[in-house]
Amino acid sequence: MNEKITAYPQKEEREKVLKEIRQLENRQKILKNKQRNEERKARTRRLIERGAVLEGIFPLAPDLSGAEVKAFLIALSHLPGAAELTANLPKSGDTP
Repeated sequence: MNEKITAYPQKEEREKVLKEIRQLENRQKILKNKQRNEERKARTRRLIERGAVLEGIFPLAPDLSGAEVKAFLIALSHLPGAAELTANLPKSGDTP
């Protein structure tokens, strides 16, 4: 009879701990999803900003296909001095 009385609180404690584990796992999933969304939004914003710069500097860029823009940028990167110019650019996060 004493075994039933002592076993019941252990079962409650176990269920309580398992419930807390599930809650923490769900919270972890939510935080991971939030982080992925933040990273995706930052990448999207960066791509839009850089595309706007490209279109602002090269007015014909909006009329080109993606493959044509890529070929154009590759051709620019092969011009004399392009490698030195990009090597001298400040790294991301550096203050000019």
